Amino acid sequence: MQKILFCEGKFFYVRDATQDYHCQFGVIRKDDLKKKDGSVVSTNTGKELSLFTPFFSDRFRKLKRVPQLIPLKDVGLIIAETGIGKESVVLDAGTGAGSLSIFLSNIVKKVVTYEIRDDFRKVAEQNLKEMDIKNVALKKGSIYEEIKDKNFDLVTLDVPEPWLAVPNLIRALKPGGYIVAYSPQITQVQSFMKEVIKHKELELIKTSEIMERLWRVEDLIVRPKQQPIVHSGFLTFLRKVRA
Repeated sequence: MQKILFCEGKFFYVRDATQDYHCQFGVIRKDDLKKKDGSVVSTNTGKELSLFTPFFSDRFRKLKRVPQLIPLKDVGLIIAETGIGKESVVLDAGTGAGSLSIFLSNIVKKVVTYEIRDDFRKVAEQNLKEMDIKNVALKKGSIYEEIKDKNFDLVTLDVPEPWLAVPNLIRALKPGGYIVAYSPQITQVQSFMKEVIKHKELELIKTSEIMERLWRVEDLIVRPKQQPIVHSGFLTFLRKVRA
């Protein structure tokens, strides 16, 4: 049983609510952690915290991370631009820690994901278990080699050399389906597009980046925070327009 505690702008993730929980405000007794959502519980020092059951997004943010993750701001654009939903089947490569596969699995029918590295795949397996995900098929393999799985609505790419995978992706994708390549460097986008223009089956939709700037709004203080998330990566959207 897991819970979220909130106090003074801080969220505390309780992984095991069958035991007393210690935080900077003191100790919350395990019996209090059993109370219904929306309850106010007190620490041994008298500090009051709000209690509720974690949402998917709360559990997602606590996953183990190994490589750099695709930020949620970019995940949001992938979902909005491609319009994937409960009947969609997605191919995700490479898996990394499994964060993108896990987030998409909460929306789509099935995710098939490929990862060549054993250490990354082990972390992804742990994260899938932690989130109790049943509709993700985690496979060992390289997206640069032959893909036996076919008829995907969306393929997401987070690999160093996405251009090497283009011929395989065309065969794996259904007509009308999308390819989204995530590239930290613009030179990767250039090399990717040099390969893409060789294939009439693919049409470029756009390449974009999302810049996020957080604001501090407290009484009369209204200004941007000092550390904005200026750049994370470029998203290149393609669509398969021919069989």
